[in-house]
Amino acid sequence: MKSDNIKKGITRAPHRSLLRALGLGDREMELPFIGVANSFNEVIPGHMHLRSVTDAVKDGIWAAGGVPFEFGGIGVCDGLAMNHEGMRFSLASREIIADEIEVMSTAHAFDGLALVPSCDKVVPGMMMGALRVNIPSIVVSGGPMLAGDFDGKKVDLHDVFEAVGAALTGKMSEEEVGRLEACACPGCGSCAGLFTANSMNCLTEALGLALPGNGTIPAVHAARIRLARETGRRAVELALAGLKPRDIVDSRAVINALAVDSSMGCSTNTALHIAAIAHEAEAGFSLAEVNEITAATPHLCAISPAGVHHMEDLHRAGGVQGLMKTLLDAGKLDGAVKTVSGKTLTEQLADARVSDPNVIRPLDKAYHATGGLAALFGNLAPGGAVVKESAVAPEMARHRGPALVFESEPELVDAIEQGKITAGSVVVIRYQGPRGGPGMQEMLTPTAAIAGAGLDREVALITDGRFSGATRGASIGHVSPEAFVGGPVALVKNGDEIEIDIPGRSLNLLVDEEELAARAAAWEPREPRYQTGFLSRYVKLVNGSEQGAVME
Repeated sequence: MKSDNIKKGITRAPHRSLLRALGLGDREMELPFIGVANSFNEVIPGHMHLRSVTDAVKDGIWAAGGVPFEFGGIGVCDGLAMNHEGMRFSLASREIIADEIEVMSTAHAFDGLALVPSCDKVVPGMMMGALRVNIPSIVVSGGPMLAGDFDGKKVDLHDVFEAVGAALTGKMSEEEVGRLEACACPGCGSCAGLFTANSMNCLTEALGLALPGNGTIPAVHAARIRLARETGRRAVELALAGLKPRDIVDSRAVINALAVDSSMGCSTNTALHIAAIAHEAEAGFSLAEVNEITAATPHLCAISPAGVHHMEDLHRAGGVQGLMKTLLDAGKLDGAVKTVSGKTLTEQLADARVSDPNVIRPLDKAYHATGGLAALFGNLAPGGAVVKESAVAPEMARHRGPALVFESEPELVDAIEQGKITAGSVVVIRYQGPRGGPGMQEMLTPTAAIAGAGLDREVALITDGRFSGATRGASIGHVSPEAFVGGPVALVKNGDEIEIDIPGRSLNLLVDEEELAARAAAWEPREPRYQTGFLSRYVKLVNGSEQGAVME
C-alpha cells in the first residue's frame, strides 16, 4: 500500500509517532489510509450540509476496514460571485482545487480518496486532482436542492435572475420579486435545475467515478446519507483492489459522458470541464467531437432552465442510470467501460429503468433528434464556440443581426436597464476569456435580464467568456481564440453583421477578409487586468477554452 511510505519500517518511527498523535494505534497502522476531501463551508448552500455527508463517508470507511483522514478544500458559489469581481475567481478556483487534491493525497501517502464536492468547479476540480495523482478514488456529492414553490409553480434560482429583467422592464413588481426570492431556494443542495453543478454531478456517474444515484438523489433525502456510507465502504474496496481513476476514465468513458451530456442538455460549462478531465486522464478530447456525438444522440430530457422539470423529477423518473439504460439499449453508449462499482457499465445498468417517460423520454419521442450541446465554428470562432442548443428558441436557431459590442458585463447590464438592447441585435461581450477576464466570468445576470425582458427570442449573445448553466436562449460562449490574444472577436465593431447557424454549426462575422486583416494589423494587446496575486499567475499559465482552460 502507498501508505506504507509513512507507516512501515524503523525509519518511519517519527511518522508513526505523529499518526499516534492523531489517535491511531497498531491495528489502524495495518489498514488502508483513505483521504476524505470535504468541501464543506458555510458560504455555498450546496455545501452547508456536507459535514453529515462526510461523516457518513467516514463511517463507511471505518466499517470496511479503512482509516479515514478528512481534509478541507475551497469552493466558490457562482451565484454569490455573479456580476462582480468575485466571478473572475470561480473557474480559476478549479485549478486550485485540483492542486489541493494532488498536494494532500501525495504528501500524506493516501491509499485512496473519497471526494465530497457539490457545486460548480469543485466537482470537476476534485476529479481532475484524482486523475492526476491516479490513486483509487470515488465521488459522492451533496445532492441537488429541491425546487421552490411560488404561487403553485415550481421555481429555482434561474427564475429569480430572470425576475430581475422582468422587474427592470415593468413586467414584474418588486413585491413579486421579493416573494419569489424568498422561496426559490428552499434549503441545502446544488441549485435545483440542470445547471453546472448538477450537470457535473450527473456526469460523475457517466464517467464511472460515482455510484448510481450520485447525480440526482436530493440533498435532503436519507438515501443521500446511505449513498455516502456506501461510497466510504467502496473507497476501501477500491484501494485494496487497486482500481484507479485512469483505469476507468479513458477515451470511451469521455465519449459516454458527452453522450449523456447531450441527451440531458447539460450546462455549456461541461464542455470546459470534460476537456479538462480528459486532459488529466490523458484520454484525448477535441471540441469538434461534441458535434459528432450530439449528431448521434437524441435529446431526451428537458430539465430547468430548458424545461419545466427539476432534478427531483429526474431522480423520481429513474435518474442518470435510467437515462443511460435508454442510451445503452439504443447502442449509444459503450457498456464495456469500468465503473467504481466494480462492474462494467452494462452490468451496472442491468436493473436500471425509466419510471416516468415524460421526464426521460424514449428515443422515438425525443425533444430533438440531436443532442443538447453544440460547438460552432467559423471566422468569428476558428477554435470553436459552445451553445446549449436545447435551451434555444427555434426562431433563434438561425439568426443574422447587427453587433452591439460591450467590453464588460456592467456595461451590458446598464444598456439593458436603459432599454438600449433592440430586437434582432447580436450582443457581443468580449475580453472575458480565460486570460482576458481573467477566468471566463459566468454571465447569468445579463442573459437572465434579457430573458426576463422577453428578448431571448429576439436577441443573441456571444462572448469569449462563459454563461451559467441556468442560462437559456441563443447564448454562445467560449469563443476561441479569445479577444485578449487577438482572436477575431476582438475585431468586431458595432453594426457589423453576424450570422449564427446553430443547426449548421457555424458562427461568422460578415466582414470581408481585407477589412478584417486591416483591423487585425491595427489591434493592440491589452495589459493583464491583474498584476499581482493568483490571477496574475493564472493568466500566464492558462490555455484556451477549447482546451478546457487548464493551467499548463
